[in-house]
Amino acid sequence: MIHEKIKIQLPGSRFTGWLYTYLWDNSKELDDGKQRPLVLLCPGGGYEMTSDREAEGMALKFMTMGCHAAVLRYSVAPARYPEALLQLAKSVQLIRQHAKEWYVKEDAIVVQGSSAGGHLAGCLGVFWDRDFLSEKLGCDKEEIRPNRLILSYPVISAGECAHAGSFHNLLGEEYEEKKEELSLENYISENTPPTFLWHTDTDRSVPADNSLLFVMGLRRCHVPVEFHLYGIGVHGMGTAGPLTRDKNGGGMQKECENWMDLAGNWLHWQWDF
Repeated sequence: MIHEKIKIQLPGSRFTGWLYTYLWDNSKELDDGKQRPLVLLCPGGGYEMTSDREAEGMALKFMTMGCHAAVLRYSVAPARYPEALLQLAKSVQLIRQHAKEWYVKEDAIVVQGSSAGGHLAGCLGVFWDRDFLSEKLGCDKEEIRPNRLILSYPVISAGECAHAGSFHNLLGEEYEEKKEELSLENYISENTPPTFLWHTDTDRSVPADNSLLFVMGLRRCHVPVEFHLYGIGVHGMGTAGPLTRDKNGGGMQKECENWMDLAGNWLHWQWDF
């Protein structure tokens, strides 16, 4: 495995993100030159921190499915929008620039996000073709386009079902002025990538209505979507299995643990790898 820590910093910014790679090394013995999809993970944490529960354990699980993986530890409060989004877009650009070297399928870059990280991933999904991102990064829009999204119990809406803390951390003093601009269900288009989502009906922190709003928006725009709503489970479970269990045994939910297998099947259906 090729494991690197790469600094992600925008010109003129005082904030720094870090991209951690979990890449399959090339094997002449098994399949010389094999290219794989890459899943880029954005952990949750309410734009206040980035959770370990939604980082390395999930990355390693995606590796066992045959994917490359990476984790972006993006900047959070006091950093404000669009700092984290620009760091994510720059990370996708970097992965594409190194696709040949890292044996990544250029058209198979998947952005995954959990909770507030799901909002960040969703932001790139709906805003990747906006001028402000490509102009700020000095790149072509296609360089920062995510080919697919995987969203785990995502923060989506700033409306009635909002996780207000995430939006306060993201926007600071501009919360009232800009919160509707970042209510993602309003910006879904035919250019939004095909998406896999999962949520639990008993999530009391980020209600499942967030995912439902995104799903309905995708369907209106005829964007392929797969959605799983589990009947039980708390917020923020990561893998929902042993890889992301805390020292007290929390974070596990047997009923939800198969979500990663379902996501893996969905990825294998998208691409032959």
